[in-house]
Amino acid sequence: MNTAALETSVAANRRLLHSLAGKYIWWKTPDKALQYPRHVIAQVMNLGTWKDVRALEAAIVPDLLRAILEHAEAGWFSDDSWHYWHYRLGMVPPSAAVPALPRRTLE
Repeated sequence: MNTAALETSVAANRRLLHSLAGKYIWWKTPDKALQYPRHVIAQVMNLGTWKDVRALEAAIVPDLLRAILEHAEAGWFSDDSWHYWHYRLGMVPPSAAVPALPRRTLE
């Protein structure tokens, strides 16, 4: 994932992401949550209201949202959200299968 692009996007949209972090990462302070912006963005993509998702889409470039999906950790997305975002972001053709959700592995 392009860390510089993520940092730039977070800096440019700090107020929005701070607000969303407080709403969707309720077990941490927004400042602590924003130490992991990928998780904040993924949490909104997974659980967000339509209004919050649309605000996120307006603020964050699609390539960064795609990168969040490509580098998602196990448990970040529900099956429905995983499928929705792959199609929404044009990551798979309509007739193609969506990749499997990330899974935890024990080593």
